[in-house]
Amino acid sequence: MILIVMALAAVVIITAAVRGIAGHFSSSKPSASGTDKETTADASGGDKTEQETASSKSSPKDTLKAAELKATQYDYDGAIELLKADTSYSSDSDMQSAVKKYEEAKASCKSWPLEEVTHVFYHILIKDPSKAFDGDYKEADYNQVMTTIDEFNKITQTMYDKGYVMVSIKDMATVNEDGTMSPGEILLPEGKIPFVLSQDDVCYYHYMDGDGFASKLVVDDEGKIRNEYIEDDGSVSVGDYDMVPLIDRFVEEHPDFSYRGAKGIVALTGYNGILGYRTDISYETRPADLDDNKVEWLDAHPDFSLDKEREEAKKVADAMKEDGWLFASHTWGHQNIGQISLEQLQADTQKFKDNVDPLIGGTDIIIFAFGTDLTTQEDYSGDKFEYLKSVGYNYYCNVDSSKYFVQIRDRYFRQGRRNLDGYRMYYNPDLLEDLFNAKDVFDPSRPIPVPPMG
Repeated sequence: MILIVMALAAVVIITAAVRGIAGHFSSSKPSASGTDKETTADASGGDKTEQETASSKSSPKDTLKAAELKATQYDYDGAIELLKADTSYSSDSDMQSAVKKYEEAKASCKSWPLEEVTHVFYHILIKDPSKAFDGDYKEADYNQVMTTIDEFNKITQTMYDKGYVMVSIKDMATVNEDGTMSPGEILLPEGKIPFVLSQDDVCYYHYMDGDGFASKLVVDDEGKIRNEYIEDDGSVSVGDYDMVPLIDRFVEEHPDFSYRGAKGIVALTGYNGILGYRTDISYETRPADLDDNKVEWLDAHPDFSLDKEREEAKKVADAMKEDGWLFASHTWGHQNIGQISLEQLQADTQKFKDNVDPLIGGTDIIIFAFGTDLTTQEDYSGDKFEYLKSVGYNYYCNVDSSKYFVQIRDRYFRQGRRNLDGYRMYYNPDLLEDLFNAKDVFDPSRPIPVPPMG
């Protein structure tokens, strides 16, 4: 797998080969993970759960509707608790019948083997293939590692039709107070298949301007996540032009595509800012080595305000988290974790913690750039792992391209990912057959042959 990366001092895109790693799975038996409940004091000085407080303010019809959504997303315990907390439950036969139905549904579920949960990922989606595939020096890279909106929508629908359900890696493993990890549990009905979803480089880099990609993520007047897209005449369109809003809209129509409200993981670098906002300190300090793309952008935006950019980015990030999305580090400078020194890793990580973490509320997930990994060995060890663990990272993802690669160890969770892009669909469609038929989703506007790697 090859990712697109722009070096900070260059204006051209370079690519690098990704090494796969052999799969070794955890043999630990999954155990149920607990759920914390926030409480609020009632008038008598006692505590009520949030669900009890909400139920006391809702009509029985509203409570039944809310419980049905929870059950549709496989949170049967949450649905039952919500109904039983309602003041009308003892006299409402509909609520009592619903509880019985949800108890039976939960009893029919199977505990899915955690070592058999696949993880798929994308890069920024192509909105306008005619601009991405226009014959310039970037076309080959886009053709290899990007996916069009049309392809993405077909893949999503096909996976849904096959019974796939988005789950969170935090449902697969939980972090204990002492920093150790414990297996989680995923309970699904017969015919449902869990998978993890992620997207890399959700920063809308300068080099992508004018190439048929969205320019940023925004929150619309209804509180929903959308994209902005800059048209040829400079006007701005707002719509669903990338993975986050497309998945949001799909789950609105198909809530059973999400396990207990889970969405995907959004992996961020920091050097061009995040989510389309220019949030890095370098835009304000303008150091002598500031790259040409940043200089050009700043010259075109004389009213730039770092505080304003960060405020808007945080607003979007908060809305995404509220709606089930997780964030991950992709390293601040899109670093190759296997090649850089410990000192370089420490400096890069500090930049991420200074410039990105405050906007996303921090993260304990790291998705390695270039698809590389800390090691080719069976288990993590060494200075780089110890450093990343010491600064709070618990979940680690590389690119493996095998159907399954999951490790749950005492101190970390590790999972391989599968790239769903032009290169994989063209050269290795057999590796995707469990998910979809590549011929059925391949965009006819994509130039063929897709350029080989290397």
